[in-house]
Amino acid sequence: MNLNLEQLFPEYFPIKDPVLIFSLVLFIILLAPVVLQKLKIPSIIGLILAGVAVGPNGFNMLSRDEGIVLFGTVGLLYIMFLAGLEIDLNDFKKNRNKSVVFGLITFTIPMILGTLVSYYLLEFSLMSSLLLASMFASHTLLAYPIASRLGIAKNKAVNITVGGTIITDTAALLVLAVIAGASTGELNGTFWIRLVISLLIFSFIVLWIFPRVTRWFLKNYDTDPVAHYIFVLAMVFLAAFLAELAGVEPIIGAFLAGLALNRLIPHSSPLMNRIEFVGNALFIPFFLISVGMLVNLRVLFRGPEALIVAAAMIVVAVVAKWLAAFITQKGFGFTKTERQLMFGLSSAQAAATLAAVLIGYRLELLNENVLNGTILMILVTCIISSFVTEKAAVKQAIFDDEQGPDVANVPERILVPISDADADTLEQLVDLAVLLKNPTAAAPIYPLIVVKDNYQSKEKLIESNKLLEKAELHAAATATDVDVLTRVDLNITNGILRAIKDQMITEVVMGWNGKITAKDRIFGSVLDNLLLKTGEMVFVAKLVQPVNTIASIKVVVPSRAEYEPGFACWIKRIHTLAKQTSAPLAFYGREFTHTRIKKVLEKDNVSMEVQYIQFDDWKNLNTLKLDLEKDDLLVIVSARLGSISYHSYLPDVPMQLSKHFRVHNFVVIYPEQHGIKLVPDPRVTAVSAY
Repeated sequence: MNLNLEQLFPEYFPIKDPVLIFSLVLFIILLAPVVLQKLKIPSIIGLILAGVAVGPNGFNMLSRDEGIVLFGTVGLLYIMFLAGLEIDLNDFKKNRNKSVVFGLITFTIPMILGTLVSYYLLEFSLMSSLLLASMFASHTLLAYPIASRLGIAKNKAVNITVGGTIITDTAALLVLAVIAGASTGELNGTFWIRLVISLLIFSFIVLWIFPRVTRWFLKNYDTDPVAHYIFVLAMVFLAAFLAELAGVEPIIGAFLAGLALNRLIPHSSPLMNRIEFVGNALFIPFFLISVGMLVNLRVLFRGPEALIVAAAMIVVAVVAKWLAAFITQKGFGFTKTERQLMFGLSSAQAAATLAAVLIGYRLELLNENVLNGTILMILVTCIISSFVTEKAAVKQAIFDDEQGPDVANVPERILVPISDADADTLEQLVDLAVLLKNPTAAAPIYPLIVVKDNYQSKEKLIESNKLLEKAELHAAATATDVDVLTRVDLNITNGILRAIKDQMITEVVMGWNGKITAKDRIFGSVLDNLLLKTGEMVFVAKLVQPVNTIASIKVVVPSRAEYEPGFACWIKRIHTLAKQTSAPLAFYGREFTHTRIKKVLEKDNVSMEVQYIQFDDWKNLNTLKLDLEKDDLLVIVSARLGSISYHSYLPDVPMQLSKHFRVHNFVVIYPEQHGIKLVPDPRVTAVSAY
């Protein structure tokens, strides 16, 4: 059966309308990860497979034209730029010798093994064998966004792998340049002198001039965030272009640009947020789709020769990279998980591999079987890289958390955003904030009103001040200090974020609106946006009665919550609330999670009796109603997408609460997630606090 839509509907496919093309790609970026996540397939693989399906070798809905190639190139450069930008330079300097060693190992082993297999097994010429081996030696940091999302980008194994990438890719691309020069008769003394001088000039410009120019620009144009982003993007592409002029691939320039601008773009800065958001939302997915569009599964049916070449290439590429990671692990005393991280990150073939095979094919050094085998090798290695990296990254994140410092004693600064919808429950929100707060803490409670900046802002500000006065008076009655805040902003979320940064807020207490609509699910609400843009702990509360009348507190905890950075902090807040209200405390979850909760409570010398009840049926939270009395407070510990304890059932929790617990008191907690990449999930069903 022919699935090529061009032959069935030649007047419609491949799509030519640029608006429809862009719209289709955006829907693929939106839906492919969501659909395949149900099958526990990493989003990276989902986008590659989507590219296979819609590309010229699949249904031929889209052609891999100049537009796709352009956006894909931008995405590849973005990956390399972010890799350089997120490196901890102190660790990088400390581990630079190890990076060089790993880079040389992960270059040498594939070169030797690839040359032997190509020359003796596949019977290619020596020149062709060296070129094919250089393809195995290079790799693309395709899975780096996974390590970054799980908060282990600063792990030494990740740092060494990223640093080694620059070594092995540069060496592999130099081999490509040398072989290309030899095939055209240009390999002479002039060639080597020109290459060395051009690389020195290129390195000097990017690593010395770029930082100074960027520093000057950011200092003199500090009020225009759009200009900051455009300037940085221009510097990245200028560095990539200079790399081409120097005789190496643009990815080398993008990576060095990331290193050069590293100190000028702090990880928590608005500029970094904009860079990551645009890249992760648009350019990097475009690159993954463009890689998938190169895959031609039909080569499997073109005879045994193509299959033999493809199988040999895949085996050599995977085995060589695994051996390099294994030798490095043994040499430097890394753990098995760190070895898996190094192998996962360094096993994907894409960028330099494509450059090498296309040039080799054009110079007639490589035949069509190698070209088709390369495409299959790219698909298989990308799949292996994604699965291995994700599995190892989760293990490493858990291990790092167990070795990390206790964050339970962070100074408490609680923010209470208030809207018109909270007018009736204002006292309960303030009471909850007061009761969550450690009585010995000196910081006040911060009620906040954010008014949209428009022609009605003055009138709204006057009305809102009445709510603030009400909150201040209510808190004063509890002998708690209050510092009321007012913000006028074009966006409610941005106003809250500014207040969080200005006041160094550690926790946010918000009111539950309860309106879950299709619009909320797609475009997000104030709460959705806040969870994406800040890592502070957030309490979303629906209280139908005063907090001090709560009879008992029942906390439902997801598995792996014990590995989150905010684990000890939210336990301490719940314990404070239980102690203040004298309410019995019960935890619902898995046995191992209960063990870790006990350790935290024992460390705080908790004297109250606590119940621990086995529970794991998150898809049917309504079963908790059997244990829930009218005056109980149900606490749901949730998680942001990308965190260790995030599960596919968590986005459905707010809908279940709205449906089954309309007359009950409940609080949803999003624990602290500093240092972990927060990425949007179109399936998240949060409810608006405004």
